[in-house]
Amino acid sequence: MGAINEAIDQSMEKDEDVILIGTDVSGGAKVDHIKDDDTFGGVFGVTKGLAKKYSRKRVIDTPIAEHITLSTAVGAAATGLRPIAELMFNDFIGFGLDPILNQGAKMRYMFGGKAKIPLVVRTVHGAGASAAAQHSQSLYNMFAAIPGVKVVVPSNPYDAKGLLMSAIQEDNLVVFSEDKTLLGQKGNVPE
Repeated sequence: MGAINEAIDQSMEKDEDVILIGTDVSGGAKVDHIKDDDTFGGVFGVTKGLAKKYSRKRVIDTPIAEHITLSTAVGAAATGLRPIAELMFNDFIGFGLDPILNQGAKMRYMFGGKAKIPLVVRTVHGAGASAAAQHSQSLYNMFAAIPGVKVVVPSNPYDAKGLLMSAIQEDNLVVFSEDKTLLGQKGNVPE
């Protein structure tokens, strides 16, 4: 978790166009009684502290509605921002297939290479965390067959940090899928 948080933090610090959008990433947007330092930071706590550091204008909560999150992120990317769209579980990415498959993946080609869609869709996959059948699938491989989409699946903290930072700088849509059983793994990471 620390490697992912560091990658997002360093990327947001370096580039004001990097935003984070997803369910509970800022811990209850526009809820007056929740202070920024009390937020959990997403379902696994990966984005903890980012809302306080970068404000809720750059760390944006969405409803549990993958289509809304991904449609908003594609639009933000098409207009010059570099969104990181966090989906709690890859099992529900199907609700957001249209913005990925028919919009984000194709825009660069539809506009003769002039449009950039610098979007990272960050999600988790895999079983073993007592999350039941609807929260335990590994669906990232199906995105490898979509032209215009890159897929990244890190296997350790070092790779996770470096690959996520590279994905954020990529000008094409990247699906970045983390094995949820590795989220607590410790290890050295690049600066």
